[in-house]
Order: sequence, then structure tokens, then C-alpha cells
Amino acid sequence: MPLHKDDPKSVGGYKLVDRLGSGGMGVVYWGRSRSGRDVAVKVVHAQYAQDRVFRARFRQEIDAVRKVSGAFTAPVVDADPEAVRPWMATQYVPGSSLAQRIRDHGAFKGLELRRLALGLVEALQDIHRAGVVHRDLKPANVLMAEDGPRVIDFGISRAAENHQTLTETGQMIGTPPFMSPEQFTDARTVGPASDVFSLAALLVFSASGRGPFDADSPYLTAFRVVHEPPGLDGVPGPLRAVLERCLVKDPAERPPLDVLAKEFAEALPEPDLMDPDTTTLRLADLRTVEETYAGTGSATSTTGRRRRGLRPLLVAACTAGVLVLGTGWYLRYGPGFPDGEPAASSASSADSRWAAVPTGWQPWQTTMTRTAQRGEVNAPALNDEDPHDATCERYENAVYCAGNNILPVRLDGRTGATVWRSALASSAEGAGTGRNIFQLLGVRDDAMLVQQSAYGDDGTAKVSIVALDTESGDQLWTRPLNSANLDQILSGDLVLTPDSSGRLITARSPRTGADRWTTQLPGDYYCQFMTAGSRLYAHCFPDDETRDAVLLELDKADGSVLRRLKTPPGSGLLGTVGGRLAFVVAGDPGPARPEAVKFGEIRLLDPDTGAATTTKLTKTYYGAVRLAAGTLWITQPNGQVTAVSPLTGKQLWQTRTGVESSGQPTYDAGTRTLCLASISGRVAALDAREGTLLWETDAHAEQPARGEVTKSRVLLYGGALVVSTPDGTVFSIDPAHPEENSSSG
Repeated sequence: MPLHKDDPKSVGGYKLVDRLGSGGMGVVYWGRSRSGRDVAVKVVHAQYAQDRVFRARFRQEIDAVRKVSGAFTAPVVDADPEAVRPWMATQYVPGSSLAQRIRDHGAFKGLELRRLALGLVEALQDIHRAGVVHRDLKPANVLMAEDGPRVIDFGISRAAENHQTLTETGQMIGTPPFMSPEQFTDARTVGPASDVFSLAALLVFSASGRGPFDADSPYLTAFRVVHEPPGLDGVPGPLRAVLERCLVKDPAERPPLDVLAKEFAEALPEPDLMDPDTTTLRLADLRTVEETYAGTGSATSTTGRRRRGLRPLLVAACTAGVLVLGTGWYLRYGPGFPDGEPAASSASSADSRWAAVPTGWQPWQTTMTRTAQRGEVNAPALNDEDPHDATCERYENAVYCAGNNILPVRLDGRTGATVWRSALASSAEGAGTGRNIFQLLGVRDDAMLVQQSAYGDDGTAKVSIVALDTESGDQLWTRPLNSANLDQILSGDLVLTPDSSGRLITARSPRTGADRWTTQLPGDYYCQFMTAGSRLYAHCFPDDETRDAVLLELDKADGSVLRRLKTPPGSGLLGTVGGRLAFVVAGDPGPARPEAVKFGEIRLLDPDTGAATTTKLTKTYYGAVRLAAGTLWITQPNGQVTAVSPLTGKQLWQTRTGVESSGQPTYDAGTRTLCLASISGRVAALDAREGTLLWETDAHAEQPARGEVTKSRVLLYGGALVVSTPDGTVFSIDPAHPEENSSSG
């Protein structure tokens, strides 16, 4: 909106460009610093600036927001609570509010709803971690940026530990349709659980277009919030059950945010791009497009009319913010429409393609053996003759790593500093030779899970699973691992530990190690566990490699076998596409390992009926393969990258890079980019739709990898990339400026 004639021209040295909005508290302007940085400047209304209580509340807002910094919040960059008209400048977030987005385009569904729910949970985790309660989470206080929602306006938030709140003046703080019952009945007791209630009310509104307590007046709304059950019509079934628990009247009975994150992820599984629920084209239309693009169909006038008819559908879908259709079509049938009209290139290197890096982040490079701030400060001496085979995983704002004789460490994701190093080696039983292999299993529920193999003087190893606290590095629990008949020990939010026979499998909590259930697997089978969508599978291979493998679907609640299906020998489960399970079928016997496999066909299996179809690929491939966004991404040892449709077997594109011996590529859905790294630390980014090489870096690894090693990994950290190489080098780069040198962490 343009500036009013009585608006100031600048505030605190920030030139005001436009108005962004106005509310009961003040006016928000789009400002620009002398260096050209865009900010949102909130200026208190003149009539409130002299109000002692209001000014105190504004000062409290600044103190609260300064404590909060996360990917889904807008941090404060400057403020002056003592000015004649107090003001505060926050990061400028381009995008409309959630309220405006729903007014313009209607309720959220599918992937949009998933991203909103999980983004808001992460935002509240950052807010609560800083000791702050928002107290006014509503659609107007959520901005819809390109890379996810941003929570704004902490004008009525307070420090969670401060029991003397400004609500004692008798002013009601909050917006009735999204307030918790305790905000009406006793505002002094409001805590983090109040934000959980408001989050659930906001998600009901986002999923259905109506709030759970909507009424004709704020007074009736307040009565319904305090006394009546929520109205959840229009909310998807699995999500409804989660939101019902969040909307209970007693704050103590609402689930905590870490539990909500898992339940939202299960209730709103990431949809497949070719799932009928997310694709509006008829199958006949899809076949016509595919045949025409492949050159096997005749371009008759009827076909031409069909093709032209697709464009309004695609444009309408993109205009409404539903990008699934356009992306899915591109990934499968190539750039442009088959009538020859040029498509806009997505291979631009402009900064607008990339998301903003996390606040406080800077390029960095370190090694897993650098001096730590806590724990085992100095790393044990390494035997350079052995491969270090190190791997990492990002969790929240940190990177967790481990390897062969490399003790588990936590690195700061923003700076690369080594926060702590575990002392597991010194406490390992029987480790007479001092040789320890630490295999990183994953990070879940604030616990780092590691498989430790401690070798004695006689060369035998004692193998155990160890859980470490992500904050301190202290050991939470440990269990011996006495069987080799199990792979993928960490699957979803379950840690799966076998008994000595390898047949009885116990599922445990990652954080506590507590038993959840025990189940029995078939004898003389080697099993791999995998979570696909919201389902848990055990893919078991017999000792006789000529026999069919067995796929067991297990109930995640009690471990009971729900279904038993056959799969071909040498098949490996990749994921789901179009509601079906996709298996890569290896060219030689034995379980297919997606990190290095020779294959020429894909088996698609209906998990409910067992009906199977086989997709023959147009050629045989060898390399690491990943299924994401309904596409097979294959990286070969010579640096060649190929995109293949698992539904048709057709090659979509193929690009040669200088990234040799890379592992499975990483797909970034937000930027539609494919990233891969070599064992020498050379990184490349490709446009996922066209295969265009966007950029490629020099090698970063400090020494070459030796022997048979796990491949390098590219991890997504907000808008930044974190890369680990097998030699123990870890570095982080901004994909918008990959040429910038990394500083030593």
C-alpha cells in the first residue's frame, strides 16, 4: 500500500518505501536500510506511545523476539523502545498473510497443509525454546513466504518464566477464535500449551476454511472455546484425530510439540506427485502427452486440441498455489508442452531461485577431529591407513557425525564449531585395541543413535546401539546387538533391536530405549526395515537367493503383521509412487542396495492387494538410485546423472558432471534442485526438471578417501547446504553463492 501523506519518510535511519498494514497496535511499513536491506518496521500509534502499560508491553515484545531465531520466524534487526513513537524493525518477509492466502485461494490441502503444519511446529519450538509464549497465533500473524510460513508479531508474547504478566491490567490478550480456554479463564496460567491449542485452531481454519469455535459474536466464540467441543467438519480424518487432542480444555492433556511434529508428519504424509488425489488430469490425457512427447503418437487435430486444453488447467493450478501438477508433468515428460511452445528456463542462477540461509549462518569448513567445546575435547589419534567412513545427519540447528575411529560429535550448523564430542571410546567394554567403529544410525527425538563396534585384543567386536543426548552428548541408554540378520536399525521413530537369534525384534523409543513391542521375523531371512509414507515394512531375503523375498507390513503400534507379500529376488524398496511401492530389481542376486546397484527394471506393488506390474527401463543403469518427487534419480561413478520415470521407464534427461563416485543425490523440493557430492567434496547442483547443471564447486575434502567407503552426503539446512565426506571433512555453503570460500569452523 502507498504511504499516507502524514506518514514519516524514515524511521531510525530506515527509509520507508510502502505501508504493509495497520492494526490496533501500530502501523507496519516496508523499510530499507542505507545498504539496501529490506526490513519490516513496526511503529506504535501515537495515542498509545504515552500509555505506560502499552509502552511496557512493546518493550517486552522486543525483549521476547530478540530471544527467538529460527527458520520459520522473523527475527528483530533493530529497535528503539524509548523513541517518541517506539518502533521495531524485523526481517522483511515477502508474501501475503495466511488469512489473505485462504481468502484468495481457499483451504489448504495435501503438501501445502503438511508444510504449513510442520513449519508452524518448528516455529513454536524455536519460540518456546527461547522461553517465550506467543499468545496470539492466528492467520494474520503467519506470513506465507516461498520457503515456508513465518510466525510474526510477538507484541503480546511474554517470557514463559515471568509470572507477573501485563494481563493483570485486565486487558484481554489474544484473538478469540484462536485463543485457548485458559486465556479467558486465568491468563496468568498461560504457558506453551496455550500456543498448541491456538496452533490446532489455526490448522482447522487452514484445512476447512472455518475455525473450530466460530460464532456470530466474540462473546459466543469465547463461550464455545471454554465450554464446547470443537467443530472439525472438513478436516482430513488422520489430521482430525491429532487436532482433537490439541483442542482439549485441560492444557496438561495437550501433546507437546516434539510429539506433534511426528504425528503431523504421519497424518499428512508427503503426497506423491502422480497420486490421483494430487493430479487433476485424466489418465487418458497423461498417456496422450507422454506418447506425443516420446514421438510415438500422431499429432492429429484432436490430439492438438487435447494438448492445448491442458494449459489452462496447469496455469490455474499454479495460480492457486498448487504446484504439484506442473512439477509432476515436467519431471515425467520433459521441458515445454509437446506443441513446441517454449517453456521458461528454470536454470537461472539468480538468487531468487534459492531460499534464504538461516539467521547467523556463514560459510564454514571443519573436520570431525577438531577440538570440541565439551566432552572428549581432543579427538583420539586416527590410523590414516584405515578408511574413516564418516557420515553426518542434520537435526534442527546442528549436524551430528560419526565414523571409523571418529567419536560421535555435534557441530553447530551455523558456524561449524564442534559443540561436544562423546566419550564412548573410553567407556567401551573390551576395547583393548582401542579400535572403535561408530556408525551413525540417525537422530530422532533429541537422541543421536549410534551403532558402536568395540574391538578387543583378540579381534572380536562387541556391538551395541547407543543413544546420546543431542544437547549434552551424554549417554541416554545402550543395548547389545547380537545379530547380523537385521538392517536399517532406525526406521521412522522406532529403534529396532534383534535378540541373539535375530528373529525376535524389539521396537524401542529413540529417547528412552523403552520397549514398545516385540515381533517375530521369519527364520533364515535377512531383513531390512523401511518406513514408506506412514507404513512400516520389513523386507526379508532368504538365505537361498533364488527364492522370492518377503515383504511384511507391520502395525507400528504393536508390531503385528498386517500383510505378507512376495517380491522378486534381488529387489530393494525405494519408496512409493502413485500409491504403489516401488522396488528396484538388481541385475545380480542378493538384496538390492540403492547406494550401488545394476538394474534395468522397476517393480510396482499395490501394498493393499499385492497386485504388481513391472516397468522395463529403456536401458540398464549402474549407480546410486533415489526415488523422490515421483522420479528415479541415478548417479553413476563417472559423474553422470540421469532422471527416469518409474511409471514408463523412459529417460527424462541425462547430464554429465565432474562429481565422481557420488552417493545418492539429495532432492530439494523447495527449489526443485538435485544436489550431489563426490567423495573428494566436489558439489554440484542441477535443475531437477531439465537436468541443467546450475553450478559445480572445487573439491573440499582435506584428504582423499581410502578403501571401500560410504559415499558423501548433501544435507539441507534451511537455504544452506551441509556436505560431509568419508574422510571426516564437513562444510557448509550457500547454494546461491557456492563460490564463496568456507571459513574454518
